[in-house]
Amino acid sequence: MPSSPTCSASVHPTRHERLLSALETVPDPRDRRGVRYPLVGVLALAVTATIAGCRSFAAIGQWAAATTAEHLAMFGLAGTSAPDESTLRKLFARLDADALDTALGAWMWTRTVVAGARRVIALDGKTVRGARRRPDGTAPHLVAAFDHGAGAVLGQVCVEAKSNEIPAARTLLEQFDLDGAIVTMDAMHTQTDTATLITGAGGDYVFTVKGNMPTLHAKLKALPWKDVPASRSTDTGRGRRATRTIKVAAAPDWVEFPGAAQVAQLRRTVTRGGKKTVEVVYLITSADHLAAPPQTVASWVKDHWMIENRLHWVRDVTFGEDLSQVRTGQAPRIMAACRNIAVGLLRLAGWENIAAGLRHHARHSDQALALVLTS
Repeated sequence: MPSSPTCSASVHPTRHERLLSALETVPDPRDRRGVRYPLVGVLALAVTATIAGCRSFAAIGQWAAATTAEHLAMFGLAGTSAPDESTLRKLFARLDADALDTALGAWMWTRTVVAGARRVIALDGKTVRGARRRPDGTAPHLVAAFDHGAGAVLGQVCVEAKSNEIPAARTLLEQFDLDGAIVTMDAMHTQTDTATLITGAGGDYVFTVKGNMPTLHAKLKALPWKDVPASRSTDTGRGRRATRTIKVAAAPDWVEFPGAAQVAQLRRTVTRGGKKTVEVVYLITSADHLAAPPQTVASWVKDHWMIENRLHWVRDVTFGEDLSQVRTGQAPRIMAACRNIAVGLLRLAGWENIAAGLRHHARHSDQALALVLTS
């Protein structure tokens, strides 16, 4: 398994050496009178249970009930019984989810910088389908910032509908020091205001250009790509062969997109079971040819979809997120935050196969505990 990324100084105002100290910044919504369980301990317990494979409040409550008094004391729960399902459900419904996501993201940022490399961040949204509320059927839509290299979530915000994802993504980006970073986003976010925000903060963007910007898309498609040298790469696996051919050129003078330095044509040819499919997309980036030669641009675009495979798919399939019936208050988002940090902690510990990591820590609860308390 790979080693953990090298830590560097935090770009956030406060650096927390331990995850527990970051959790201490989350405000407790309960009246101080009669509080039986410290909030930090309950949150740490929930994250630990999630690393041990728990998917629901009932499972976390059962895991906590089976935990030894010695382990409960390490969560600051000495002299009490473990919090049960009802306690967890009521507390998580009332928590400040923005504060929790900010605390976890700021802490993870300090753990995911690899010396000498540029941070590459993918932004994308996911609807928590199992949390649809009656009678209107609305569900929380969570927009996450995902570190390409570490495979960990750096931040998350919530909107009520996917149509609000564009301003939510900008709100999320404003939380980061983007100096020197690369931000990859899909066509929905190919917006001049978003480009201005990123470049104004010292970062670079890589955007896909599709039908939501028809004039720019048509002009990029009409460029003389046949005269531009091509760079190719081929991947095989899972019964398919994928060839990516990219052509990159300096942005023409008529491109008025903020900070645009290069444009590209990316052709994906996928062969599976003897059937071939071809997709051609156009890209625009503020990174120049020195910082972003063709293969680098291609790798950024390819790795952007890691957020689907290494986060959204893991939460849906490994954690069964879309099957969860948690709907009350902030609880769906809090549970998603626990899954995000569990994935990040496992990846930092060297687990690329998250399902295998969950099975391992379900058998070795002491290691799950150590992972949370010493990270």
